[in-house]
Amino acid sequence: MTGYIGTATSRVDGRAKVTGAAKYAGEFTTAGLAHGSVVTSRIAKGRIARIDASEALAIAGVLDVLTHQNRPRIARVYSAYKDEVAPEGSPFRPLYDDRIWFSGQPIALVIAEEPEIARFAASLVRVEYDTEAHVTDLHRQRDAAVALESAEDPFAPPRPRGRPEQALAAAGVHHRGEYSVPIEHHNPMEPYASTVIFEPDGKLTVYDKTQGVQNVQRYLCSVLEMDPAEVRVLSPFVGGAFGSGLRPQYQVILAALAACALKRSVRLVLTRQQMYGLGYRPAMIQQIELGANADGTLDLIAHGAVTVTSQYEEFYRQETGWSGLLYKSANAKYTHKLARLDLATPCDMRAPSAATGLYALECAMDELAVALKLDPVELRLRCYSERDQHTDRPYSSKSLRECYHQGAAAFGWAKRDPEPRSMRDGMELVGWGMATGVWEALQVPISVRIVLTANGHAVVSCATSDIGTGTYTIMAQVAAEMLGLPLDSVTVKLGDSSLPQSPVEGGSWIAASVSNGIVTTADAVREELLRLAKRMPNSPLADATPDEVALTDGKLASKRDPSRAVPIADAMRHGGVDRIKQEKATTFADDGSHAHNTHSAIFAEVKVDEQLGVIRVARIVSAVAAGRILNTKTAASQIMGGVVWGIGMALHEETLLDHTFGRIMNANIAEYHVPVNADVHEIEVIFVDEPDDIVNPLGIKGLGEIGIVGVAAAVANAIYHATGKRVRDLPITVDKLLL
Repeated sequence: MTGYIGTATSRVDGRAKVTGAAKYAGEFTTAGLAHGSVVTSRIAKGRIARIDASEALAIAGVLDVLTHQNRPRIARVYSAYKDEVAPEGSPFRPLYDDRIWFSGQPIALVIAEEPEIARFAASLVRVEYDTEAHVTDLHRQRDAAVALESAEDPFAPPRPRGRPEQALAAAGVHHRGEYSVPIEHHNPMEPYASTVIFEPDGKLTVYDKTQGVQNVQRYLCSVLEMDPAEVRVLSPFVGGAFGSGLRPQYQVILAALAACALKRSVRLVLTRQQMYGLGYRPAMIQQIELGANADGTLDLIAHGAVTVTSQYEEFYRQETGWSGLLYKSANAKYTHKLARLDLATPCDMRAPSAATGLYALECAMDELAVALKLDPVELRLRCYSERDQHTDRPYSSKSLRECYHQGAAAFGWAKRDPEPRSMRDGMELVGWGMATGVWEALQVPISVRIVLTANGHAVVSCATSDIGTGTYTIMAQVAAEMLGLPLDSVTVKLGDSSLPQSPVEGGSWIAASVSNGIVTTADAVREELLRLAKRMPNSPLADATPDEVALTDGKLASKRDPSRAVPIADAMRHGGVDRIKQEKATTFADDGSHAHNTHSAIFAEVKVDEQLGVIRVARIVSAVAAGRILNTKTAASQIMGGVVWGIGMALHEETLLDHTFGRIMNANIAEYHVPVNADVHEIEVIFVDEPDDIVNPLGIKGLGEIGIVGVAAAVANAIYHATGKRVRDLPITVDKLLL
């Protein structure tokens, strides 16, 4: 019954999802439910001169049309809710005033008895604008970008090391390259939706697609000036988010405003096109300079980036410092500039900054390997860093060397002919490339409640989310092992703002945080059971301490002598209790003496049609070191998903803007290309054993983000090896290869 941690356990919520029993934000219903449809701006910058909703209001079944002129009262200052993932600036406020910040901005909400009526009526709302000149082109705004230099800002570039200019001049081998990544938009399967139930007492029950129910609750309470007891937010299932749901999206406040205005329940589901008005991975231009010695060691790393933000917020992440976590260099400098565009604010997208920053760095390292006539793996091993170069701290664990070795062995890297265009398969050129991945092993304060009943069943509760990564399952696994119960005797409750405190699910920190949180609370349950067991006549555990006993097979047993045991049911019956309830907060002390990171090595094979330039990613091996793996089945699935996303980043994904109108041209999943089944071939995932008794008691590191990091670079490097042509701007498409 025990030993669940580290096993290949199927998802405990799998049956609910495949049978349709799992309900998502746009599927909850109630009597008298009204439906909304959003009217969006057709210009990128300016003001609303006039809105005429008379035709829409004349349609039978239309209940109201909300605009900035007639919406219910909202707070003048939004920052009071302290959204922990909000950037500096003034958060976007839908229907706040007549100002237009970006094309596709919500400017009116039609509410009707049926969704079809609302959508038709929305097409009848007439809007006149006072248009202003806009700019949506990063390259055009590049020279106006402003440097980030705050020493206190954790997302600002790291401080320089050594004497970079002198090192550059003295370098035996010098590489300089510019690499660019376009805007990429989230396209989760589940559209953004909110169902707001207006309760008879005026309270709101909100079903929302989000990565943080308590975050949304705080947001709504701040904006609507309501008490937390009046707003409950639930999100039991999420059909993909991966960063786009870290911040409350605008549909939730629009649905809540409509519910308050009409005093009835309202549902609002965004269309696929409208979802392109939400967050995205910002476009980025990067410059990499590497100075190397003849022996293949680095003497200089210089990494600069220019990224996109909106006109009303300053969104950025730590784009340029990843090299200091991978490669040793006595001299380094980093710069990061922000270019303001007339677009919505960007947001986090799977491994924000690492997926893009490592793309440039790892392509540059490949180019340096070519210049030095070194194998790309050998170059990385020669530059390997045992310490965080920024802080000069050792790692709590770093098994990246083993990732290189095991990944290369599984891939067959030793058979690689280093000469470009030297490997073929019929009419196709074959290329082998590799890259390194790194991500943070983060953990955050969290609270967990456990209720254990005398019949041997436990309910484990936390307000955290499951965005599809398997949080339900790992919570059940850890609780079952810590409480000594069968897996099917554990019920997990999450995604409810009324449950114990949790931050948003993001950054790959929830698995480590909530699992160790369960251990903390399970320890308290065990201690209470031991107190009850000691009161029993002739108790075999009368002289035992909490550290000397464990819960196993429905019993509280001595670790030294398992025959000295008390059944849980007997201890509770003799104690006169039918349930034990414990709720504990868990924090993670960090003395600052170690760096905590996950690492990976990715090996890719591509095949390129020599005449047509069509690229196929034939196989990928991803070797990952991420501490103790909780569930080898769901973990491998996470890495595979990240690899597929990385293939999309390398070859497919690109948001195309018409800069004349400041409008997205491919705001749909027909023209915004992502990998499909025919694009995905063999993917092998290897988990390198990496014990870590420093990072946290269970030795767990987050796993979700690391899967995508380095994949785009490995594919790009393989394409160079196949064709001899280096393409530095993503995605790598046929036209770029053939020109």
